[in-house]
Amino acid sequence: MTLDEVGTLAEAIRAEVGKAVVGQGEVIDALIVALFAQGHVLLEGPPGTAKTFLAQCFATALGLDFGRIQFTPDLMPGDILGSNLFNFQTSQFTLTRGPIFCELLLADEINRTPPKTQAALLEAMQERRVTLDGTAHPLPANFLVVATQNPIESQGVYPLPEAQLDRFLFKVLVPYPSPEEEARIVTRFGQRAGPQRPADLGLAAVADAGSIAAAAHAVKTVTLSDTVTDYVVRLVRATRDSADLGSGASPRAAVLLANAARARAALDGRDFVLPDDVKALAAPVLRHRLLLSPAAEIEGKQIETLVADLVAATEAPR
Repeated sequence: MTLDEVGTLAEAIRAEVGKAVVGQGEVIDALIVALFAQGHVLLEGPPGTAKTFLAQCFATALGLDFGRIQFTPDLMPGDILGSNLFNFQTSQFTLTRGPIFCELLLADEINRTPPKTQAALLEAMQERRVTLDGTAHPLPANFLVVATQNPIESQGVYPLPEAQLDRFLFKVLVPYPSPEEEARIVTRFGQRAGPQRPADLGLAAVADAGSIAAAAHAVKTVTLSDTVTDYVVRLVRATRDSADLGSGASPRAAVLLANAARARAALDGRDFVLPDDVKALAAPVLRHRLLLSPAAEIEGKQIETLVADLVAATEAPR
């Protein structure tokens, strides 16, 4: 697949998802970049902003095997991964696969389950495999986790462990729609009763596992120059030197930022990465990896502002 064909495929996915989802163009673009960069996405936004519906529509447009887990406080790791159950008829253990064995997994309200259960995703997100009773079971090469969480509620939720947050390529903030978009939403869905299903809105697959794998392979051919690589490293290392941050970004963040910048360049039809690609993706890549220092918390500083300041202060190559 050529880079021009990658852009054409991305446009087809945008158009297909747009048949059902009104607005949220930046969120959809972030999902496409993550898909081609083979990274996972955490969607954070208030209830009713179509986070779950967007993930369902995205999976439908991609033609991928879709799985959903509704995270609850009593969810156990076995409910996600599956387990070996003893079959009394055959006197043997039989593997019962959990919902994680799919191509696109929607982890809905992921922060509603304790860290013990959240940790069940760590190996799957990093190594694309699941280990049960000492046996490793591979997941699809294009395995993608789209997780959602609600930032408003504070009761019955658990903070995501830093090790898990670091495995997400992006944390994307899902905003409320504009007045014009909200009017279109009411017009489109106001007369529809019952649950909204992508198929009922005319969505169909415009891609498949093969085309997605080909696009991801094409993205890897995008050139990342030494000067842009140095810029990525300096930007990530600057998060560790800031007095306002108690914890900076990891080397994994630099690798993922570079991969995502390649994917963004490919969507623009370029075979090389610009510093602007890195700048545009800095916030979604870094915002969930940084922790404010106690002094910065007392002063009421915000991660978003600090990331923007670091981008402005880090000299970009010309």
